[in-house]
Amino acid sequence: METRTKKLTQKYLELRAMKKRALFVALLLMTVNAQPADWLFRNGKSDYQIVISAEASTSEQTAARELQQYIQQVSGVVLPITSDLTARGRHIYVGFNERVAALTGASQPQKGDESITYRTVGHDLLIWGGAGRGTMYSVFTFLERELGIHWLTPKCTVVPKLVKWKLPRLNHTERPFIGYRYSNYFVAKDVPEWSAHTRENTKWYPVINDYGNIEAYYGAHTMEWLVPVKEFYATHPEYFCQRDGKRYDGYGQLCLSNPDVLEICKTRLMQRMREEPNYRIYSLSQNDNFRFCECEKCAAIEAQYGGHSGIILWFVNQVADAIKDEFPDKYIGTFAYQYSRQPPTGIKPHENVVIRLCSIECCFAHPLDAGCPQNESFMRDLKGWADIAPHLFIWDYIVDYAQYMAPWPNFQVLGPNICVFGQNKAIGVFEEAQYQSEGAEFDEMKAWTVNQLLWNPEQNVDSLVSIFINGYYGKAAPRIMDYYRLCQSLVKPDVHFGIYITEKHEIYSDDFIQKAFTILEEARNVAESDEIRERVNRVRMQPLYLQCMRHKEVSKTDGTWQELLGLMKKYKALHREGYPQDKFILEFEQ
Repeated sequence: METRTKKLTQKYLELRAMKKRALFVALLLMTVNAQPADWLFRNGKSDYQIVISAEASTSEQTAARELQQYIQQVSGVVLPITSDLTARGRHIYVGFNERVAALTGASQPQKGDESITYRTVGHDLLIWGGAGRGTMYSVFTFLERELGIHWLTPKCTVVPKLVKWKLPRLNHTERPFIGYRYSNYFVAKDVPEWSAHTRENTKWYPVINDYGNIEAYYGAHTMEWLVPVKEFYATHPEYFCQRDGKRYDGYGQLCLSNPDVLEICKTRLMQRMREEPNYRIYSLSQNDNFRFCECEKCAAIEAQYGGHSGIILWFVNQVADAIKDEFPDKYIGTFAYQYSRQPPTGIKPHENVVIRLCSIECCFAHPLDAGCPQNESFMRDLKGWADIAPHLFIWDYIVDYAQYMAPWPNFQVLGPNICVFGQNKAIGVFEEAQYQSEGAEFDEMKAWTVNQLLWNPEQNVDSLVSIFINGYYGKAAPRIMDYYRLCQSLVKPDVHFGIYITEKHEIYSDDFIQKAFTILEEARNVAESDEIRERVNRVRMQPLYLQCMRHKEVSKTDGTWQELLGLMKKYKALHREGYPQDKFILEFEQ
């Protein structure tokens, strides 16, 4: 009996202890849940303030202001900005400072570090990076990834409207895949704010601005600028290429073995660097033709160094040596382009030389490393230059230069090709695009998409396209997506295309055109505003152009040509590179 009583007593005590523990846990949970949640904003109110150091850089100050402005656009709430790092309350710290260091134990990034970091610590949100552009990119990425803000075009920013948004636990870090990132679509020309929002940091010309500035690569095909035929040929024909036994007086190449040519290039390039100090890389590169010098001295140097690229590199290295003491932080860039694309032998680029490798001969229907036979030689050259060049900069092509307005379905190669470039040590990628006018094939969407991929090429391109289409085309978006998929379906394993195809190419058919017209007419019919309808009409230019070029006489009588002509004039759209619009119209109508 006594033993049984002891057992019951023990059981009672254990049950009582369990109840106490359960009560303690319940009270603890009630206490936690009673604490104010981390609402960044709710019902027009917020407990947060933006905190930025008094020593913050110009771009960090810009980032703090835009963070305030966009949160206001999303929520209607204006978060105050303070430079008091010890201010009480809840904080969004913008930029690396002593408070961020104390909360995270992190080290201050280098000024030029463009890596992105934002994380929550307790109730606070910390956003930082390098003071040049890193913090700014971190703020814009937070707004993009977490709040759904997208700067789709210079004229269209998607800003969702939210009543409340709870700050989740965040710990996000990323870094750019490519260091120098730029394209040159006309629709995004000279809009440094949009470049900053899409993390594009390089253009044709340097820009000093509140967004951390724009880097620039000076010039292309510059040997004609440095040693002009008009200036020197009459007195020094020996400065210019020898072709078929005679010195050429037109647009050719220089005689690179001539010591006077070397000294002129040294002097004039250094003078240009003094006059234009805001560039990072200065081009000393072959002219845009195949008229290389055939004189005995040039041929001997080419034989010594493995071909045309060898003599160019031999020449450029000497100029690079001449400038390095006065310009220790600058680089000389030269082309590996067309006849000079193959790497040399027995010579390497000096440390302050950048090789600008061009993909102009490639097939753009398939990724460069996908085994396409038309890309095999380029891949060999890419790997060869990657083995010897300290700095490789890619000049890539993303439009059809023979017909700007026609569908050219290369979206699926953009990310994979950028991956290939980065894997082969490219420090920069220039995506040459439609730089002369509006009205090109998917120009707005491709400009935004390629900037996203230059930052991170492993993103799914269809997902990016979906973000753009859904944000830009309103109720017409589903049909525009159908048209996009129809265009991408033109790519087949055995179909190849370069950058100079026409309406006669095998990827195009009358059946494709009619399907496109049907889809885009439906898109126009559901467009909810004149603005959306006009955006659809820009897409419609693609099948309109193909129809007109494939069936000229019919298009002049059935209204197709008049519709295309009206759109072309509205956007001043060009038919092809370097071809005036009025000349194209005159020739078509005759």
